[in-house]
Amino acid sequence: MPDEHSRTVFFISDGTGITAETLGHSLLTQFDRIPFRQVRIPFVTTPAQAQDCLLQIQDAARRDGARPIVITTLVDASIGRQLREADALFVDFFETFIAPLEEELGARSSLTIGRSHGQAGSQDYLNRIEAVNFALAHDDGSSDRNLDKAEVILIGVSRSGKTPTSLYLAMQFGIRAANYPLIPEDFERQQLPEALKQRRGKLYGLTIAPERLQQIRSERRPGSHYASLANCRFEIEAAQTLMRREGVHWLDSTTKSIEEIAATIMHDAALDRHIF
Repeated sequence: MPDEHSRTVFFISDGTGITAETLGHSLLTQFDRIPFRQVRIPFVTTPAQAQDCLLQIQDAARRDGARPIVITTLVDASIGRQLREADALFVDFFETFIAPLEEELGARSSLTIGRSHGQAGSQDYLNRIEAVNFALAHDDGSSDRNLDKAEVILIGVSRSGKTPTSLYLAMQFGIRAANYPLIPEDFERQQLPEALKQRRGKLYGLTIAPERLQQIRSERRPGSHYASLANCRFEIEAAQTLMRREGVHWLDSTTKSIEEIAATIMHDAALDRHIF
């Protein structure tokens, strides 16, 4: 049974729904004491699909005993009107933002389904794919090939958030990000891995609280020395000492989301995003 104070939020779009969900989350995080049940419904382009959405919204209202919240990025106004037959709070991002922009710019927008994500042959799309392939090819220090083409190289101990951050930078900003683990052998030598010594200007470090690292590692290898709190503390302290000596800037990922980590790196490293 849903929480008595919970509210259902629908993200409805005629495209992937990513824009509606991303923008909607930015609003919902301002109400962190309310539990939201979130439902994403993409590719709503026909009256039949809209009717199905309408029924889901009405079911949620009966179940919750409260009006659902419906966040939309729908191009087809007739689909939007059909959904508005439901008793719900509607937040239409196109209606809210496009109309004022049209008035200010003195031009009509080219509303097209899925336009915000571009076409598969667009330069933005190709930049994104190239960056994702680069991140995958240079994950966890797996390859030194073309490492000079990296715009940023994330370093830190294992499971400190390097891989998801690299992929997010690639997918969201088109940034070619590599990541390299700092391991006990590096701490014994008190030196950066050989592949990184000539690329100090591209390095950016991630660190994490030992207790959080232990929790993450224990899910992967429970009861191991690798996951022990003592080892986590040792590796983190050694990594920070090494990064401090090498002049590598770092941030603590413990309480930050991937979005926050990526935005901070983009700012600190003065990286230019390659997709709009």
